[in-house]
Amino acid sequence: MKLTIGHLYPDLLNLYGDRGNIQCLKMRLVWRGFDVEVRRFCIDDRVDFSDLDIVLLGGGSDREQMIVCRKLQQIQKDFRDYVEDGGTTIAVCGGYQLLGHYYNTPEGKMEGLHLADLYTEQGSPRLISNIVLKNDRYLYPVVGFENHGGRTHLGEGVEPFGKVVIGYGNNGKDHEEGVIYRNVIGTYLHGPLLPKNPHVCDDLLLRALRRRGYEGTLQPLDDHEEREANAYIVKRFAGSSDS
Repeated sequence: MKLTIGHLYPDLLNLYGDRGNIQCLKMRLVWRGFDVEVRRFCIDDRVDFSDLDIVLLGGGSDREQMIVCRKLQQIQKDFRDYVEDGGTTIAVCGGYQLLGHYYNTPEGKMEGLHLADLYTEQGSPRLISNIVLKNDRYLYPVVGFENHGGRTHLGEGVEPFGKVVIGYGNNGKDHEEGVIYRNVIGTYLHGPLLPKNPHVCDDLLLRALRRRGYEGTLQPLDDHEEREANAYIVKRFAGSSDS
């Protein structure tokens, strides 16, 4: 079985190590014997979502986000159809903000994709911190680093990516971080996210494989170093590996 990963606009949204996320997705498939193709779509390229199994939308500065925002409006219907059909997506920082209804900045309002019920307002100061999340769907905590000026607010009943154990999260007030909608994860965690959290990576991979009709499980990989690092980060910043 083959999966195709689409990396949207890496020529503009490239601030947060998103190539590391792409490499993690790719290699954890290759190590298990799956075929995988990575396609990079620059700003002038046509995106055919029917050929894609996983989409990554990364982060960039407000200027780059504004350029990408205008491009995304042209493919909004195709992107929405892909998501509603169960397409797997990970959106980081600026990409996460663009999943929602809008991102309001001093330079103007960016209309989002309206894929998830959320909106973002620019705030001050920037929210910068190591961050630890808990979500019962994952066996281990989710760890990362956040650095964002946006304050994101989820609609009523919308599922966050995780509950904040330590850090700021979406807006520094509601103790929630990110969003999960169908097979979409939006998050402020970067550095990059997936190599630090292989359990999250495998969850995304299995969702994409299931959409293609795969009925098996994922062969376990030797992640003891990643798990030790995860436990160390949780203990250091959250005070206990059981937090």
